[in-house]
Amino acid sequence: MTGDDRTAKLKHQLQHGLLIGDGAMGTTLSAEGHLPGTSLELLNVDEPDRVRAAHRGVLEAGSDVLQTNTFQGSRPALDRHGIADRTAELNAAGAALARETAGERAFVAGSIGPTGRILEPYGDFEEAAARAAFEEQAQALAGAGVDFLIVETMSAIEEALLAVAAAAATGLPVVASLAFDPNGRTAFGVSPEQAAQQLDDAGAVVVGANCGTVSSAEIVDIASKFREATSLPLIVQPNAGRPQRTESGVLFPETPETMAEAAPPLRALGATLIGGCCGSTHEHIRAIAARLRDA
Repeated sequence: MTGDDRTAKLKHQLQHGLLIGDGAMGTTLSAEGHLPGTSLELLNVDEPDRVRAAHRGVLEAGSDVLQTNTFQGSRPALDRHGIADRTAELNAAGAALARETAGERAFVAGSIGPTGRILEPYGDFEEAAARAAFEEQAQALAGAGVDFLIVETMSAIEEALLAVAAAAATGLPVVASLAFDPNGRTAFGVSPEQAAQQLDDAGAVVVGANCGTVSSAEIVDIASKFREATSLPLIVQPNAGRPQRTESGVLFPETPETMAEAAPPLRALGATLIGGCCGSTHEHIRAIAARLRDA
């Protein structure tokens, strides 16, 4: 299949079909002994077999989309680890690993997450610097062969809009997803209705929610608000339950079966990309895929 054929198929599936999304790359790699506080993106070049194995696991579980191991791959995020000068290298390597593993069995989504900085006037991060960072990451991912770009886990709409615009400038389809709290808004107070309209205007072709501090059942209500505000297809990739802090770390309590129960209602709302985020394992994706494909 040529790149153009794959793009046409992808656009059709995003608009009219169903794509089972990815699980939590961070959860998978951390479970295998990744040292907290270090960059997961370094594994793209230092331990590529681990990243390949994570991709293969979710592919075998039924995912139609492999997300690159680049969620914290922007220059500002990598700068926290002293490796900002490797931004293009690490993103290209992450895209290549996902592309190699996916073959013709799955689409590859270039993952773009928050920079970890707060934009002016609330913080000290200049808008121009943020735009340049997202452009650099998006171009590196696009150049290495991803099928589309996914701007995810955003809380500030201003940052999300900069990322979507930078991603859209590559010419690839852009999916945009924000993280919500139980009050139905992001940590910066953004509502689903606000997000839907502004992300659409910025160039996103699919919008929705992922991660956050809500359960998979609670994210259905957030998805319904997106549906009321937009006719665009929806992406919904919840955590495996509300995160719970314990003495041993953060726990995500939902079983694969519990998480899969939310999938049919999300599909009924028009979600065409349904997967998982933090705490979701290959078994969670397997359960979601089974529930939706048996429906």
